[in-house]
Formats: sequence, structure tokens, C-alpha cells
Amino acid sequence: MPDIQFCTRCLYSTAHPLGLTLDEEGVCSGCRIHEEKDKLDWAARWQKLESLVKPYHSRAGDNYDCIVPVTGAQDSYYIVHLVKERLGLNPLLVTYNKYFNTPLGIRNLANLRIRFNCDILHQNVNPVSVKKITRSTLRRFGSIYWPILAGQTVFPVQTAVRYKIPLIIWGAHQGLEQVGMFSHEHEVEMTRRYRKDHDLMGYEADDLLSIFDTLKEDDVWQYRYPDDYDLNAVGIHGIYLGNYVRWDPKAQHEKMIRELDYRTAAFPRTFDCYDYVDCFNYMDIHDQLKLYKHGYSKVTDHASREIRFGRLTRDQGLALVKQLEQAPLKYHKQFCEWLGVTPQALQFMLDQHRSSKYWSQPEFGKWEFNGWSNRQVNAISSTSSCIERPINFQSNERLEYDRDSNYITLGKGWP
Repeated sequence: MPDIQFCTRCLYSTAHPLGLTLDEEGVCSGCRIHEEKDKLDWAARWQKLESLVKPYHSRAGDNYDCIVPVTGAQDSYYIVHLVKERLGLNPLLVTYNKYFNTPLGIRNLANLRIRFNCDILHQNVNPVSVKKITRSTLRRFGSIYWPILAGQTVFPVQTAVRYKIPLIIWGAHQGLEQVGMFSHEHEVEMTRRYRKDHDLMGYEADDLLSIFDTLKEDDVWQYRYPDDYDLNAVGIHGIYLGNYVRWDPKAQHEKMIRELDYRTAAFPRTFDCYDYVDCFNYMDIHDQLKLYKHGYSKVTDHASREIRFGRLTRDQGLALVKQLEQAPLKYHKQFCEWLGVTPQALQFMLDQHRSSKYWSQPEFGKWEFNGWSNRQVNAISSTSSCIERPINFQSNERLEYDRDSNYITLGKGWP
């Protein structure tokens, strides 16, 4: 692989797993598409969205107008706010139980349902199967999050087919927001192909079945995407609000904190305390695997986003990345107990997925890191004054594991 090149504006590189290009000025496609946020006529785009969803209003009042996938974190509050309070739709909320639930995430999800007075469906896949799949996907391609990503992206579509609700409304498109895979004006929709190639790392449910594995039909069937006949019979469309609204996660979360009591929590591995507060593992082992496999972690995503919005300088963002990306894990032991493996066995499996592009092992048991943060042309010292947190995120709750918690709302997250 040729040497990776870095954007001169944000912290992303040409090695980004979603694909990224640099122009003649060295600015990446993600930064260029981000510029549309300050150029497009968002009032006109909102009117276009209103026209788009108008035919989906259930005039007879005997069905929901749309499906909205939600969690106890991320952009769920803002999405439901736009759908119900601004578009005037009657949504059916759907959520997939990830089994790594934090009390804070469960509280946020309950508060969301109550505040917006919406019906909600929960999917609880047999935890024995979930653990079997997690062991398999961790061993085979270094992901503990495959069943979560698969469930979160397929349960809304399955529900739309089952209840004959053709409109599914998502938030922002990851490929657009991070790497400029599309323009806002392309108005791309959710597709089976994007889900498989990017969300699921190229593996559909049936691809997990193998004579060399313990997974069986009973373990994977709930993760199957509906076939084209069923999708077309209902007329399923999955639209992204980020194509019609100037998407700004920090500003949106802070509006929801003020108006709807969304709760947040600090993480040791990033400065953003608004995302993923519903999960013990996303910013923990899952984030560690990202660093092992791709040479960067979630704090780089957060820093690049804030650089694009002008709330961080590039040097400030890089300093935060260098400070936080290798912070120690907090929930390693709990995950081992849940999965039924020893810490040594788990670390062995994690190490199998360290990319040789970013990690070397000069001697047994010791690893040296040469990831994105270490390759930046204008890398700065870890003692730089830029390390002082130059951007304010509001943490108003604690994110702690409590063995005695009984998370009845979504099923117990840990043994």
C-alpha cells in the first residue's frame, strides 16, 4: 500500500475505510462536501422534505406515518423532534437491544418515549445467539459490533414490511458526513448494498454460516434483510434527514439537553460526551478494535468534525487525538464475563486484528503504534498547550457499570 496522505484541513487520511479522496489543494472529499452546509438553501431543502413526506401521512389514522430507529443516545432525540414536532408525522419508534446497555442510555430512551409520547417497539434477540455471533465476528473479522449494526439497520426495515409502513426516517448518512461519499443534493436513501458493504463490513447474516463455525440458522435468521419482493410490495423508502437539514451534532444535542433533558456522560477516549452514552463498549473495546485495525479511533472522527465546523483548529484536534486515543479501557473485565472468555483470551483475539500498517511488535508482548496521529506532517508534541480542552461539551451524568443494576426496560446488559 502506498504511503497514506492526510487532508490539509481535517485529520482524515486516504486510508479511511469508507474511502476518501484529496483534491489538488490537499483537501479531502469530506471537507469539500461539508462546505455545502454553508452554501445550500436549507429553507428550500426543508420545504422539499415537507413535500416528500406529505403523501405518507395516514389520513385514515389507522396506521403510523413512518418508522424512526432510535437508541438511548446519538441523534435520536433530534430526529424524533424533527419528525414529530416539525413535520407533524406520527412515528413508530423502533430500537434494537444491544445488550451492552448503560443505565443512562436506558434512562434516555425511556425519557424520549415519554417526552414525545410515541409508541416504541423493542427487539430482543436471544442473548445466547448474540454471544455466539459476537464470538464469531470477533474471531473472523475483528468486530464485536456486527450483531448491533446488523440489528439496528435491519429491524426498522423488517418492521416497515411487517406493518406496511413504507417510510423509514434516519438521521445523517455516515458516508456523506465523514468522507463526502455523496453530496447532500444527491439525496441518497438507505440501501441494502451500503448496509452490507460498510455497516456490516461485507458480511450479511447468511455469510456467517460455515461448516467451520458453530453458528446455525437459528442464530442468524433475525438479521436477514427483507427480500426485494417484500420491499417493493410495500414501497419501502429510507430517507436521511441530513440531506434536508444542516446537520450539526454538537448544536443539536445541546438543544435537546436544554429542551428535553437529554443526559450525557464523559468518556476517557474522546472529548465528545454526547454520542454513544447508551453503550459500555462502543467507546471502549469497539473503539480499541478500530484503532488496532484502521490506525485511528473515534476521537479522530470527533476532532475532524469539530475542525470542519471551525470549533477546533487542526493542531488542537491533533493534540486531543494524541492525548486520548490510547486511553485505557474501563469495561474489559465486564465484557469478558458477558462473552464467557478470559481477559488473556480476549486480548489474544484482539491482537490478531492489529494491522501491520500501524502496529509492530519489536518483542513478544510489546506493541509499537504508528497510526494516523503519529504520521501527521505537522504533528505536535504531547506537551503542547493545545492539549487543554479548547471546546466545551456538557457532561451531566456518570457512565458507570453497576453489577447490581437490573435493566428491566431492555433486558439486563451484563450477567
